[in-house]
Amino acid sequence: MPKIVELLFDCDNTLVLSEELAFEACAELANEILAKYGKPARYTGPELMQDFVGQNFRGVVTGMETKYGFQLSDEEREGYVKAEEDRVIKTLKAKAQPCVGANEELEKLYESKKYGMAVVSSSALRRVVASVEKVDQAKYFPKDHIFSAATSLPKPTTKPDPAIYLFACEKIGVKPSECVAVEDSKSGTLSAVRAGIPTIAYVGSYHDPSKAKEVADMLVSNGAKVVMNHWNEFEKCLAEIEAM
Repeated sequence: MPKIVELLFDCDNTLVLSEELAFEACAELANEILAKYGKPARYTGPELMQDFVGQNFRGVVTGMETKYGFQLSDEEREGYVKAEEDRVIKTLKAKAQPCVGANEELEKLYESKKYGMAVVSSSALRRVVASVEKVDQAKYFPKDHIFSAATSLPKPTTKPDPAIYLFACEKIGVKPSECVAVEDSKSGTLSAVRAGIPTIAYVGSYHDPSKAKEVADMLVSNGAKVVMNHWNEFEKCLAEIEAM
């Protein structure tokens, strides 16, 4: 395996405990859309998270359009995407917390200067920046090394499309094989794996051990190389990949 020079971190529920907070805000808006189009289905935050974890709100809306058989205009869809972004950012600025142990590990990596570090997310760039700023992680990443599938690309997309990882590698100036990604969801893992990036499956944000095991098995079956149950295992997991 080529020498690893760059570490690429997902944000939501990998660096920052943001998914549950974000999906609560998303569910309110999703239900407004369903009501407007006369659809009886309604979501709670956890239900929406179960169906669409790892996707941005554009992906959620597109998925609902397909599932429930309605069609928004491009203008409407983008309006809802912006409204969701504003709601979620407000919530995250008030309540977001770092994933347990993430800041301590980022500090060690930053001080070692052994690897470059970047954030690669499906979420809107404003949301990602608000998240890492709230939990005091922004200092570990160059401002131009925070990437968003919803905002950074010429054509917005969402994971599992590998486009955002390929874009990040191009902008940073590294090959995918010279990177390691850390992901907590199926869509994120597939995005990194399809880009050719060795991937660590992080399951420390799942409180139920049986759920964490279920997700770990699923992420490995989708191409993750190793499983990380807590951030204090990162060094060991990275060493395992570097030894492959």
